[in-house]
Amino acid sequence: MLYLAVALTIAWNDNFQKRITGYVMDKRLSLKTDAAENRRPIASRQNRLVIGFVSFLARQPFPTPNQISCISILFAAIGALALLVWPGIYGLVLCAVGIQLRLICNLLDGMVALEGGKKTATGEIFNEFPDRIADTLLIVALGYAINLSWLGWLGALLAALTAYIRVFGGSLGLPQSFRGPMAKQHRMAVFTVACLLGAIESHLWSTQYCLILANSVIAVGSLITCYTRTKDIVTELEHRRSQA
Repeated sequence: MLYLAVALTIAWNDNFQKRITGYVMDKRLSLKTDAAENRRPIASRQNRLVIGFVSFLARQPFPTPNQISCISILFAAIGALALLVWPGIYGLVLCAVGIQLRLICNLLDGMVALEGGKKTATGEIFNEFPDRIADTLLIVALGYAINLSWLGWLGALLAALTAYIRVFGGSLGLPQSFRGPMAKQHRMAVFTVACLLGAIESHLWSTQYCLILANSVIAVGSLITCYTRTKDIVTELEHRRSQA
């Protein structure tokens, strides 16, 4: 429902702007295609509303891209805390909101840095570390919320491993693989839907099957993602050797 509301809002605004003013892109934004190959493919980067907001942020002294990355941890922590302290309807809905705000920060930090021309020497560190912390906070909290702490820790470990394999491929000079089936955006989509459905489930039946299923899907899907990304690296290395 949250995704539908956001999508309808963006679609309506896009259509309205197209009819009234046409397509306008701020000249301050310049796409850095040389860095694009190691960025997660996100369609929202082409949205005019997002581009306009990024242009606005790029002109402000606060927040910087690195600060936006750190703010994502705050939203993840709020979501995780809500899941643990208020395991009912309100906590689940607040957790879903926290997840989405965390993802918005993940979208904006890179765009402000690259398209907004505010890239820093430490940007790569802030691009990765806060993500790992945010993932861990949320997924571990999910495990504790369903009284299966081991499953939460397993999901968090495998989620971090998917990122490690991606970055490891990049360290070998290969394009970083963002493929799934359980990349970050997939994990958080599953998590968000589970929270919203779980809120309904909790209200009607006081059970947690949606959350248990979500944690299981995140763990198993992350394990499969580790395999697919490792396979991509092996394939690329073998292709490189055959071309040598």
